[in-house]
Amino acid sequence: MKNVKIICASIILVFLSGAGVIAMTTQRENIKITLANGYEMTVPTSKTKVADILAENKIIVAEDEKVSPDLSEDVTEGKTITITNKSVQEVQIAKISEEGVKASLDDLLNNYTPIVEKRWTEQVAIPFETVTKNAEDESEDTKNRVVQEGEDGIKEVTYRAKFQNDVELEGTRTVESENVVKEPVDKIVQVQKKVTARASTIARSSISGSVSEYVEYAQAKCYSYGWTENDVDCLVSLWNRESGWNPNSYNASSGAYGIPQALPASKMASAGSDYMTNYKTQINWGIGYIKSRYGSPSAAWAHSQRTGWY
Repeated sequence: MKNVKIICASIILVFLSGAGVIAMTTQRENIKITLANGYEMTVPTSKTKVADILAENKIIVAEDEKVSPDLSEDVTEGKTITITNKSVQEVQIAKISEEGVKASLDDLLNNYTPIVEKRWTEQVAIPFETVTKNAEDESEDTKNRVVQEGEDGIKEVTYRAKFQNDVELEGTRTVESENVVKEPVDKIVQVQKKVTARASTIARSSISGSVSEYVEYAQAKCYSYGWTENDVDCLVSLWNRESGWNPNSYNASSGAYGIPQALPASKMASAGSDYMTNYKTQINWGIGYIKSRYGSPSAAWAHSQRTGWY
């Protein structure tokens, strides 16, 4: 009987200890809450975090309201949670700040979009040339008429450039290669040759200098276009055949003139009005013509070897 009493007393003690633990874990404290409209309330709660206490009491904080202490902070017995309206200034600052962050992110995304290099091929027209044919021995009705209509040629040009956001970056485009697909057909016009007046006019024009000086200048121009040493050699061969690099060279039969044998000579005026007295102007025009029509001196020389002209 004595043992039974001891067991019962132990059970009672265990029960009371458990109840004490439960009571400690469920201890509730009184927290004061002041709403934005001025209403005050005191609520018992076992929560400690501001957000949990407000949620427990079904209190929702509007976007234009602020809470003190912050929602993530803890409060203890006797503390007050205060909800107030944000000032107009605070709302505006928050809005501007949010928009500013978004704009900054957009700018960052645009600025850090990867730059990619693209390569593509386009077909480009090669303008035909107009060639005059002497009609001195022909009948009067055959003079000054078109014997052959001109037709533009076609070349395929491969470009390489850098792009960002599908926009080509200025100054990055380069020509990788050029390939003539179709040779242009010259327009041939029969005209009455006026050799005497033309020849005498040209004879009075004279450009001094040396062939080595002319070649050195042309070489520098070739390299500025990115052409190779082989291109320079081909240009030398081409203009050796055409004019012997003589800036005063005049072909009485065709009317071609200068180092590049422009036909007519006045074409070189597009490079400078001093083409009759400046070898550099002649070379600038000649190299520009070769680049536009053939892509390189190598291609122009290959054409000249096939046809006898360029």
